[in-house]
Amino acid sequence: MAKPVVAIVGRANVGKSTLFNKLIKKRIAITQDDPGVTRDRLYMEAEWQNKYFTVVDTGGLEPKSNEIITKNIKKQTELAIETADVILFMVDGKQGITPIDMEVADMLRRTKKSVILVVNKIDHIKQQDNVYDFYNLGFYEIFPIIASNSMGLGDLLEAVVSKFDDNSNTESDEDITKVCLIGKPNVGKSSLINNLLNEERMIVTDIAGTTRDAIDSKINYKGNEYIFIDTAGLRKRKKIDTEVERYSVVRTLSAIDRSDICVLMIDATEGVSEQDTKILGYAHDQGKAMIILVNKWDLVEKQTNTMNDFKKDIRTKLGFVMYVPIVFISVKENKRIDTLFTEIEKVDNNYSMRISTGVLNDVISKAVLLNPPPSDKGVRLKIFYITQIEARPPKFLVFINRNDLMHFSYQRYIENQLRENFSFEGVPLQFEFKTRGK
Repeated sequence: MAKPVVAIVGRANVGKSTLFNKLIKKRIAITQDDPGVTRDRLYMEAEWQNKYFTVVDTGGLEPKSNEIITKNIKKQTELAIETADVILFMVDGKQGITPIDMEVADMLRRTKKSVILVVNKIDHIKQQDNVYDFYNLGFYEIFPIIASNSMGLGDLLEAVVSKFDDNSNTESDEDITKVCLIGKPNVGKSSLINNLLNEERMIVTDIAGTTRDAIDSKINYKGNEYIFIDTAGLRKRKKIDTEVERYSVVRTLSAIDRSDICVLMIDATEGVSEQDTKILGYAHDQGKAMIILVNKWDLVEKQTNTMNDFKKDIRTKLGFVMYVPIVFISVKENKRIDTLFTEIEKVDNNYSMRISTGVLNDVISKAVLLNPPPSDKGVRLKIFYITQIEARPPKFLVFINRNDLMHFSYQRYIENQLRENFSFEGVPLQFEFKTRGK
């Protein structure tokens, strides 16, 4: 049974994203006073009294607008409404009812769904009387709130969960593998997710930077569930000229932080960029499993060694992640998508791998015999013992005689020996060195 879906809808700037952030207890959605900041549907898990549900933030509705982005927002909102079990129709208590509110109300009444009217920004006792005016919208469950300080959210959430089907799945998605798509604008991240979902959950246009938030989508592939996180394409710093875009960069980094696997998507017609190097470096530093995904391979003129040459170029420019697999696909032609999921499953298993202490020490003992540790002033580095202390990512505790004798080059040698003996493709390895007795 699917988890209940709660969609927040309304016109621009009534506080939808603020409410969304409060419900999920994280700052995911971008909140700003400029209309139209939230463009796509944002899906995140929320909880109230041990009942878990999916809450959806949507862009501000302007039903009669013909502007391309606004029309796409309307389409996204309609899809959110269609999939929702409960709809939170949000209005501004200070401004009162507007013509757009009336249009949205008409749209919602036609859905025959459970609609709760949320009157935001009732932050003064004199404004309480304003609430009654909103009965004119035709909904009889009305909750006045102040989203910015969580006033009234308890009563609202009680009403929301009371509408869930008793057979609904209200357990947490915390254990599902999270796959974060990163890369420059217009490399095909949103198109890939739309392809996997068989629907247009993300707005896809030719306008660079269409996706501004990090967007979660649950995807079931051959019986395995994943949460895919689409992120804003990162531009060169000099091209980040708006406050919203700077927020988007922060959201992208935050999306990497909460992911398990980062998939760097590269445009085959452009190759690796400086931005690709920086964002993959951040994922590496955060200990994330990684895959390099080359999209638009259908647009590249092929010769005998084209793919191998392209791989060599990637390895040269991204030499710090030689262990990361490279996959070639064409989203537009729907080619080799299965290959991506094969790698995701493999990398995810490697990310969770645990190796017994006895086996680890056998491998390291042989490695030391093949290549003795360095020495300084007659004192040689000694490796007494190694054990794995964590997974996701794999982390190893190594007991040695002196920390200053463990040179970077020998640490790299140990890492390479572990990679040769165990399947750690796509996974960074972390080490902690400890002097025995300390």
